[in-house]
Amino acid sequence: MTNAPRLRLLEVQAYERPVTLRLPFRFGVVTLREAPQLFIRARVRLADGREGEGVAAELLVPKWFDKSPELSNDDNFNQLRRAVAIALRHMTGAGQLSAFGITASANAGHRAECTAAGLNGLVASFGTALIERAIIDALGRVDGVPAATLVRDNLLGIDAALTPDLAGFDLDKFLGGVKPAGTIFARHTVGLVDAITRADTQGKRLDDGLPESLEEVIAAYGHVYFKLKVGGNADEDIERLARIATVLDRSAAPYKVTLDGNEQYEDVDAVLELWLRIGADKRLARLKASLLLIEQPIARAQALSKPVHPLAKDIAVEIDESDSDYDVFPRARALGYHGISSKSCKGFYRALLNSARVAHYNEQHGGGFVMSAEDLTTQGGIAVQQDLLLASMVGATHVERNGHHYVDGMAGAPQSEQDAWLAGHGDLYRRAGNGRARLDIRDGKVSLRTVTQANGLGSAVLPDWQSMTPSPNAE
Repeated sequence: MTNAPRLRLLEVQAYERPVTLRLPFRFGVVTLREAPQLFIRARVRLADGREGEGVAAELLVPKWFDKSPELSNDDNFNQLRRAVAIALRHMTGAGQLSAFGITASANAGHRAECTAAGLNGLVASFGTALIERAIIDALGRVDGVPAATLVRDNLLGIDAALTPDLAGFDLDKFLGGVKPAGTIFARHTVGLVDAITRADTQGKRLDDGLPESLEEVIAAYGHVYFKLKVGGNADEDIERLARIATVLDRSAAPYKVTLDGNEQYEDVDAVLELWLRIGADKRLARLKASLLLIEQPIARAQALSKPVHPLAKDIAVEIDESDSDYDVFPRARALGYHGISSKSCKGFYRALLNSARVAHYNEQHGGGFVMSAEDLTTQGGIAVQQDLLLASMVGATHVERNGHHYVDGMAGAPQSEQDAWLAGHGDLYRRAGNGRARLDIRDGKVSLRTVTQANGLGSAVLPDWQSMTPSPNAE
């Protein structure tokens, strides 16, 4: 940590690009059809006077960070924009510190201002998450090293300032063992309104050359990992899971599944009822045997109020939407949760430190704690590459990937930019018949070769800033 260079965040520019989905994606209470993608361009100056830029990108997804029904999608977009603006003030005001030190110094003030502005912890996290990734990217580009080197040598200056429960854990040793893999399995998401079989698409097909149902997805990409959304009604969820199982069970090859409740169940008793019904239904025998974990089934207002031990004794239960700050995982662990998600929109450092907690807890208890890697419809280019790299750095062997399915490749990006991604990351993307760059999934996996080798945070290519519009000021 003593080798961590000191730097200062000088400025941030924010741009946006509209994203329209080819298929509607329903998760929890929202059916997503379009949303802006926010791009961050940050400039830093190191103590030795060198300067450089870094980037980050994330979709402004409505009704996930804040699910308040009285808020419109535009309200949700503006919440996230405002969180970035607040984070920028606190992170530029942090002065000359290590990359992690800027986040750690700004965290309390940023969150206090967000709370005063009516922004919850998850929204607040979005603001710092984007800017800290851009700072990491800038540092790697200035020094000419990939992000994995920054992490392994702790050139980011990561310490236990935000996670005092790790004070006795050897963080430098843990970070020194971070080694991204060459490939990672893509876990396909089955949304609540997704077609299961081709017959389900009859009369409403797009016929755009991409798969439109679960069985077509498996045939096209060879997936063996799946994430299944459940909606909070046990009767409906059981029947939908049974239909999904008829497709997954066709293959003799093993498959693995996670369930995502997206906060749709009221309490642990309701989720336990679903679990017991899954176990009692012969149609779901193989699917149950293939289950890895259940992700955030309980609404965040109740999720951390009561223990989940009755369910957690049978299956790992993890938090996702409840993961609003650095102190949440230890609190969830005390209630019986054994897992937590890695998601770029919640924070690069938080994912790494929670991964360290998983390692620490497993050392203490002989195993059982898990971290999964999840998506927020990340789009091809900066967003998906930074998230893929983070997923691999926290040790995930599979990551939820859904943006490539619900959006037609790099739709919205100019062809010249797509050509640049294809040239710079030809192992990760392929050119479709319509010329678009699309994620290249083969045998259920994507390549991380060029992502891990790129200086900075996962990308050898920069987006075309001239093709975007400045992000509206949400202050």
